[in-house]
Amino acid sequence: MIIGIDASRAFQKNKTGIEEYSYQVIKNLRNYLRDEQVILYMNPAINIKPDFDIPEKWKIKILRAPIFWTQARLSLEMLFHPVDLLFVPAHTVPLIHPKKTFVTIHGLEYEFCPKAYSFWQRFYMRRVIKNSCKWAKRIIAVSENTKKDLMKLYKVSEEKIKVIYEGVGDIELKAQSSKFKATAQNSKLLDNRYLLFVGRLEKRKNIQGIIEAFEILKDKHNISHKLYLIGKYGYGKENIKNKIANSKYKEDIILTGYVNDEDKLGLLKKADVFLFPTFYEGFGLPILEAQSVGIPVVTSNISSMPEIAGDSAVLVDPNSPDEIAEAAYKLISNESYKNDIIEKGYNNTKRFSWEKCAKEISNIIQIC
Repeated sequence: MIIGIDASRAFQKNKTGIEEYSYQVIKNLRNYLRDEQVILYMNPAINIKPDFDIPEKWKIKILRAPIFWTQARLSLEMLFHPVDLLFVPAHTVPLIHPKKTFVTIHGLEYEFCPKAYSFWQRFYMRRVIKNSCKWAKRIIAVSENTKKDLMKLYKVSEEKIKVIYEGVGDIELKAQSSKFKATAQNSKLLDNRYLLFVGRLEKRKNIQGIIEAFEILKDKHNISHKLYLIGKYGYGKENIKNKIANSKYKEDIILTGYVNDEDKLGLLKKADVFLFPTFYEGFGLPILEAQSVGIPVVTSNISSMPEIAGDSAVLVDPNSPDEIAEAAYKLISNESYKNDIIEKGYNNTKRFSWEKCAKEISNIIQIC
């Protein structure tokens, strides 16, 4: 059997959630598909060379296309050089595809937070994911919550969906060997006490609510902390910029932009609290990354967050900045409570691994 894998998201230089998923799944699939013929399809416009060795029977195939890489170029590849099975780790099945096509759906954020997306973004994502659900033989959902959403909104049959959780890797090991200390700016950041958010700075991520909670903490509890917001801007950029500019604590709100893995882990490890009260997550990988390095998490009591975090994080109403603020303050001010949440967080991460994720995906592929 010849297996094709869409690797166009896996080897981007600056990875976010879906790119990290694609990278980790492909990296770990090597252990389970070593004796299979596997073709990794890559887009030279956005991909860099893999930083790990691939098995002897695997090969990389470069598909060039200035636009419409998936629907045009990958479709043509499937037409003229078909494979027995195609695995798409990032929700977009090409128009032309084999009968045995598997796809991972990461969430339906645009359906639950429509105001956080433009009309065209919602139109495109809805069309793409509905088609992917229709065309794929099997759908991998990254959480039970995502499975439920697919069944309810898109009427996907339960038998077609398999829930396979994402993983969390050797974060602690990476953090211990982190290179985050080189520059004067970085050293200065680590000298502060701070609350931390990591992710795209956009409306869906509740950045404005996080800022309001930080202001409440400053006004009501007079905390000395800074607020670090790590990530690139997304939809709603101007509103977030205005929120920061008009805050009386704007000097204490630090935007770092995108940071590499070493810097992110270094910052995570030194944070007092990780704030992740977003409005919707298909999975919520940053929760596990923070817990892996011993940082207590405040996250939302909706969407997939309770499923992923359980009682190992402080769950709050994301629409209530007061609730976010009080949860953060309890962690800052109550050492035994904070340590209890940290211990539960460590234990929670043991449920998830990229090796387990890849093994379950390989089982689906091999029995097909």
